[in-house]
Amino acid sequence: MGFIGAAIYFIMNATSFWTGVLGFLKALVWPAFLVFELFRYIGV
Repeated sequence: MGFIGAAIYFIMNATSFWTGVLGFLKALVWPAFLVFELFRYIGV
């Protein structure tokens, strides 16, 4: 769900094809950073 929402957000705000592609790649990666920071915050 998070990936789909992020992909829609990034692609809708893209001003060109390549920024849309970059937005799609960002949508793939950002959940990993979120989970990593969450685990670091809670001390796992």
